[in-house]
Amino acid sequence: MKLNVNLGDKSYPIYIENKILDSASDYIVDAFSGKKIMIFSDDNVYPLYGEALKRSLSGRFECHEFILPHGEATKAFKTLPAVYSALLDARLTRSDLIIALGGGVIGDLAGFAAATYMRGVNLIQIPTSLLAQVDSSVGGKVAVDLPQGKNLVGAFYQPCLVLIDPLVLNTLSPRFIKDGMGEVIKYGCIRDADLFRTLESHSSFEDLKEELPAIIYSCVDIKRKVVEHDQFDTGERMLLNFGHTLAHTIEQYHHYERESHGEAVAVGMYQITRLAQEQCLTAPGNADRILKLLKQYGLPYECGIPLSELTDTIELDKKNLNDRLNVVLLREIGNSYIHPATIDFFKRNLRTI
Repeated sequence: MKLNVNLGDKSYPIYIENKILDSASDYIVDAFSGKKIMIFSDDNVYPLYGEALKRSLSGRFECHEFILPHGEATKAFKTLPAVYSALLDARLTRSDLIIALGGGVIGDLAGFAAATYMRGVNLIQIPTSLLAQVDSSVGGKVAVDLPQGKNLVGAFYQPCLVLIDPLVLNTLSPRFIKDGMGEVIKYGCIRDADLFRTLESHSSFEDLKEELPAIIYSCVDIKRKVVEHDQFDTGERMLLNFGHTLAHTIEQYHHYERESHGEAVAVGMYQITRLAQEQCLTAPGNADRILKLLKQYGLPYECGIPLSELTDTIELDKKNLNDRLNVVLLREIGNSYIHPATIDFFKRNLRTI
């Protein structure tokens, strides 16, 4: 299956296909005509897929690799000097290529390095987690974290190619399958009631597996359309952040060591919909449907943090434009909107979430 993200001279293809990683070099040759490649990966993914990818490319390119520790802590601003040093040691130039082989952390970090090293180097995303396949590898958002918050230093930098192999998810731990399902459920909530109903009609991820390539395609297609309309996240693209206003603060509260991103998004989607229901800003019953689906796929819906302890961080959210906090809410499942609010939206019903 193929999709094209149409952004003028920044357009690029996305391929979704079982076993596509086995023939990745053929797609990369079509997308890149330079000489050197740096593969960024982590210590979980590279032993599984990195060596094979490097071998397949080495006959055509000069290949290097830089392996980072897995986990959100790697995506810190303080990691960047080592990343840039590796690129300089390999003597990469602006005509060369960075490949991000991994989950969202590697995709974001390698993407930010590609955007900023020598003012821009070619980038290819090969996502290996469900979350990265359905969300973070597409759309060109790249970033690193600061101690004050997640993704506060970043750029919009589109890849020249995205390769998605659903079969690599067979080596993903059950926790990070659930992590990705948080984002899959998000797409059903914001734009695709049929996708939401499909998820409701299956009992578990294992039960869903046969339909996985089509589900990934649906999620990526939603993101593609939104990104084409709003590449720089000032309007419609904010809808993709449903649940994220709370999620980012929940992740940060425990220093990225407890909830994964998808788990935090799950909590954020349910809790913000519950708040919206109490303020008559969403249809009755939406929160209960989300809650039931989260339980079905083993995702959390509460985190035990007093909302009062999250409000200062919420005010730093990147969706806070012109002193208005733009909160993403649902009219109903499959139909989302941006609600201009203030921090009072969260302070009106202070409680433990």
